Amino acid sequence: MTRRVHDDGLLRVVVLDHTAELGGGELALARLCAALDPAAVRVRVIVFSDGPLVGRLRAQGTAVEVVRLGDGVRARSREALGTWGSVRAAWAAVPFVLRLARRLRALRPDLVHTQSLKADVLGSAAAGLARTPVVWHVHDRIADDYLPPRVARIFRWLARHVPRVVVANSEATAATLGRPDVVVAYPGFAPEQALPDGARDRVDPSPPVVGLVGRISPTKGQLELVRAAPTVLAAHPGIRFRLVGAPLFGGEAYAARVDGEIERLGLGDAVRVTGHVDDVTAVLDGLTVLVHASPVPEPFGQVVVEGMVRGVPVVATDAGGVPEILRGDRGPLGVLVPPGDSDALAAAIVDVLDDPAGSHLRAQDAYRLATRRFDVGTTADVVTATWRRVADRRGR
Repeated sequence: MTRRVHDDGLLRVVVLDHTAELGGGELALARLCAALDPAAVRVRVIVFSDGPLVGRLRAQGTAVEVVRLGDGVRARSREALGTWGSVRAAWAAVPFVLRLARRLRALRPDLVHTQSLKADVLGSAAAGLARTPVVWHVHDRIADDYLPPRVARIFRWLARHVPRVVVANSEATAATLGRPDVVVAYPGFAPEQALPDGARDRVDPSPPVVGLVGRISPTKGQLELVRAAPTVLAAHPGIRFRLVGAPLFGGEAYAARVDGEIERLGLGDAVRVTGHVDDVTAVLDGLTVLVHASPVPEPFGQVVVEGMVRGVPVVATDAGGVPEILRGDRGPLGVLVPPGDSDALAAAIVDVLDDPAGSHLRAQDAYRLATRRFDVGTTADVVTATWRRVADRRGR
């Protein structure tokens, strides 16, 4: 098949995402789209439902449209893949796949870039009907400790056989995919997210504040931080804790557990759950310590980078993509603890609070590394080069 030639010479890419909620992958997508070179790439995002991502993309000038997927299919969890229910859901998705394929044929992109597991499956089917190559951008570790084993096996097989190229958000994610040619493109931070004058100019809040920023979810570790709080308070009685985020994707039951644990431990005066906050940089600037407490290995850990570029000392779990983020020339640029260990988490937070000078120096090193390694311009360059290679291969 020959490559489609456009009069303006631009590479045309359609990006597919099943959700328009502002999860980590969607925020990374918005930053990526804003950083792409408009003289080289024309990107259009298609989401399978309406939501905040649509408005964010439009506000920054990214073309976006909604091709609606039925709620019964869109809301089906990835854990259900491979069950009889998922077979019925797949059959119900056929009309959507046909509509999406018609839209792709009308847009005539050089390639389709899928952004989520559901988009990988449904988008690949539609792109196949539209005779358009597919690139997967995987933001989930395809591993038995992150997904049900049956789901992980299916996706590893699909990842080897369906997309032309797979892009992963970390080396840790790439290692779970079962193919040797995965391209790693770290989710990059936007220039406005970084402290412009460097970490040295940061002023710590008084009294100290320990915070965890992320959606309220069992994979984010709010319970672990709440259970660590009494030990930290015993060492630093004036400390305050902030859990910044709201439940998404069915996390309301877990949020209720977190609230119940705060009440059980008598932490109502010390721990505050703030809900969703739009301006994360202002939240980070109000922290003494940023905690990443995921009890399971996370694929990447964007909030860790966000904290580093604001000069905030970081305590994080030593698993998944996080050790890559904090990897320095002379050792970790944050304090790493075993996942799921509230006692170790408490001890690490106390160590950081007990040594503010040493923690500040480490945060300065982390700032310098993060601003060099994780800027979104680098992400855009890596992804654009991957797209160009796929499009050029198509033209041979």
